[in-house]
Amino acid sequence: MSIITIASCNWGLLRIKIMHPGAIVRQDCLDRYGLSVTDAARVLGVDRQTLSNLLNARSGISPEMAVRLEKAFGTPAREWLLCQLDYELAEVMRRANKIKVEPFRLLFAEGGENE
Repeated sequence: MSIITIASCNWGLLRIKIMHPGAIVRQDCLDRYGLSVTDAARVLGVDRQTLSNLLNARSGISPEMAVRLEKAFGTPAREWLLCQLDYELAEVMRRANKIKVEPFRLLFAEGGENE
């Protein structure tokens, strides 16, 4: 499995661009073995539209799809799921500065003890 990352520094924050897992499926499974979307969908036991949605970044890799990919092409399901998680986290981190949350502070009751 090949995950392409491009890192650059922006105001001290590390910004990472990670390839959508569907692009990795296309590269590592379809292109590598010369499979069409229809053929690969048949191998995976899913309909063509389901696979097309993944390959075109309209959906992600579910746990079930990860198992199907492992059974068909050998890459462990856990690796596919970690790839999906890395992608989703990178997408959220790109806009993390827009997520407004105040840091939690433990408040003490009178007398200095927790309630």
